[in-house]
Amino acid sequence: MACEHTETLPADVAVDATDECRDCVAEGNRFWVHLRMCLTCGHIACCDSSPRKHATAHYQHSEHPVMRSYEPGENWRWCYVDNRIV
Repeated sequence: MACEHTETLPADVAVDATDECRDCVAEGNRFWVHLRMCLTCGHIACCDSSPRKHATAHYQHSEHPVMRSYEPGENWRWCYVDNRIV
């Protein structure tokens, strides 16, 4: 079930292929649990199960409403505004 924030966003956006949280790497940290991708700008960041929670920090800074899982085989999306999986 979609929300108004996911209805207008693409399922994917252009992003440089990466398998790391760039924010963690910039801080000198190489530990994260799972990766998420912003569907507005393509920013790759770590999930809330990771110590630094960069995906949520990206939303708080940018107000880009939707992230999708960046894990192989997963295609779910999370809307921060509506606080739900879509």
